[in-house]
Amino acid sequence: MSLLASAILGLIVIGATLGAVPYLILLERKVAAYVQDRLGPNRVGPRGIFQPIADGLKIFFKEHFIPGQANRFLFILGPSLSMLSAMAVLAVIPFAGVLTLPRWDLKIPIQIVPNLDIGIIYVVFVAIGSVYGTILGGWASNNKYSFYGALRSVSQILCYEIPLGLCLLAAFLIFADLRLERAVLWQTQHGWLVIYQPVLFGIMAVCTFAETNRLPFDTPEAEQELVAGYHTEYSSMEFGLFFLGEYAHLIAAAALLVTVFFGGWHFPYLTPGVEGSVIQTLVKLAVFSAKVLAVIFVFMWVRWTLPRFRFDQSLRVGWQLLLPLALALLVVTTVLAWFGLAGTIWMTLANVGVLAGTYGWFVLKDWIWTKKISSTSMHRS
Repeated sequence: MSLLASAILGLIVIGATLGAVPYLILLERKVAAYVQDRLGPNRVGPRGIFQPIADGLKIFFKEHFIPGQANRFLFILGPSLSMLSAMAVLAVIPFAGVLTLPRWDLKIPIQIVPNLDIGIIYVVFVAIGSVYGTILGGWASNNKYSFYGALRSVSQILCYEIPLGLCLLAAFLIFADLRLERAVLWQTQHGWLVIYQPVLFGIMAVCTFAETNRLPFDTPEAEQELVAGYHTEYSSMEFGLFFLGEYAHLIAAAALLVTVFFGGWHFPYLTPGVEGSVIQTLVKLAVFSAKVLAVIFVFMWVRWTLPRFRFDQSLRVGWQLLLPLALALLVVTTVLAWFGLAGTIWMTLANVGVLAGTYGWFVLKDWIWTKKISSTSMHRS
């Protein structure tokens, strides 16, 4: 029965994700129009709601073209891997607790693969698949711009994957379990993790922008420099898969952030218990979906607000700022967890202290550097 429930839920999640992606693209175009004080799509259907259908038909009927010198197998495998890895992350996300059916004496977890002991390790492992898709697409195209985009993607992922892993390690040290459903359960009892680890959430949010190649970290695409980056040579459905994979990855990243830092399906006084009836399960699913949509909206808002970092600036932020900050938070979290103070106000104060200390260190370093330059200039004059 559990296998059948997982299979049915898996099909529902795949269908819902693929159905939501086109309308997320429409939402992004509407958000962009609002930020830039223009109308956005408004011709195809009432308020442009049929625009995703028109875009899908346009991509479907585009000429399918593969460059003559490209590696055909890897050229097609690249976008497929990007899409598959994004969908695979959703397998361990707890969407709505456990559905109880007393009449049939059934308890059905609303999670495709429940009780996976290596839950968060599995998420990190399969999320890397999107990077392989980008690398294969850029290399197999036999195009210099595509290859540069793939190299940039590898450098950026290496830069931000380490602080992201440290953030997840610090978070699950508090939960004392690698399963994501246990992370939600801990937050139903102690409060959302973002209250205790706000700086950790900020680091992970920035790393998530870089992992999903969203502005201001979209240097692997960077149309002003690389035409379109790693997918320059793609057209028709292969380009569509890359595009769908990007938004599916956005959904998976938002779902992970909500699960780890915002209590997943939990909302105080509205969804009190893990187990519940059909109505309670639907309420939990609605709460989870609303949180994910709110996080996605923030991602879109940032994209159309901040300019793109230069590639060297992007790497400098990851290596010189986020990595030491995440490492310091991991050490502090380990010490506080050892003394049983992880879910207390001391953790919040420690986050503020680490952030203030890091900021003070950079201010002091800049002041020393400025004084050194000034003294050198005076000595030469």
